[in-house]
Amino acid sequence: MILVTGGAGFIGSNIVAALNDAGRTDVAVCDFLEHGDKWRNLRNSVFADFVPPALAVQWLSGRDDVDAVIHMGAISATTATDGDEVIDTNFRFSLALLDHCAAAGIPFLYASSAAVYGDGDQGFEDLIDPAAIRALRPLNLYGWSKRQFDFVVADRLQRNASLPPVCVGFRFFNVFGPNEYHKGDMKSIVAKIAAPIERGETITLFKSHRPSIADGDQRRDFIYVKDAVAAVLSFLEPGARSGIFNVGTGQARSFRELAEAVFLAYGLQPRIDYIDMPEAIREKYQYFTEASLGNLRQSGYAAPFPSLEEAVADYVGAHLRHEDPYR
Repeated sequence: MILVTGGAGFIGSNIVAALNDAGRTDVAVCDFLEHGDKWRNLRNSVFADFVPPALAVQWLSGRDDVDAVIHMGAISATTATDGDEVIDTNFRFSLALLDHCAAAGIPFLYASSAAVYGDGDQGFEDLIDPAAIRALRPLNLYGWSKRQFDFVVADRLQRNASLPPVCVGFRFFNVFGPNEYHKGDMKSIVAKIAAPIERGETITLFKSHRPSIADGDQRRDFIYVKDAVAAVLSFLEPGARSGIFNVGTGQARSFRELAEAVFLAYGLQPRIDYIDMPEAIREKYQYFTEASLGNLRQSGYAAPFPSLEEAVADYVGAHLRHEDPYR
């Protein structure tokens, strides 16, 4: 059995689908469904059990057949403001799962985030060093909670303290792809602009508020969710080593190029206007991210990442233009 927390969410549901595609139906999903359409992320998948998050540790304690815990559950909104809720969900719950997996000898794979790097002034090196992690300055509550858990893992690794037999954190960069539709304002630009583009409308991107950067030339490391999931699942293979790894393509691309790729996927000429960035997010906005992939490649993961244009074309062609856009 594999437990996937956040298994009805964006990356988590893609992990469940990929496990199914690999022939594994012995999957337990741990998540909240609530009253929206989040359940649709699992409509094309199957699972053996569904576990409320409050009962996750109790559920694990009652079993001896768990091969791994893949922990994707979190409050992932970069605009979150309830510190108590974020620390309970993103840190305390993660810590409880970590401690159980350490005691039970269960491999533990978890979601970190490129948000730990803040404005990127210190670079994007995924160093497994408590001092280096402590020096990072995230720009938001979400990034801070992820940095704090990364610190615990790195500190335990350094001290040879209690950890699962394999303990791996994934610092996801800007992930986009199917099953993100429930995320509201946290959806990727691709998901936000696809429908207006298909209707023939002009789309809008944020202006730059830095004189040295042109409007639309803010750059991120955009990675397709299918590629991110492939990297995660590679750490279930025998011989996987513990650590914290960036998961991106290693190539920053501009928001303008991303939008142009969506227009291209629909066979249309780009029509883009630029609007002011809301003042509330200007001081917390990342103008550049780019994953350093040295550690990931040294771990043995050698699969190439497709170009941004290829990834967007697959997202649009295989999902967004279909009646059922879910994976």
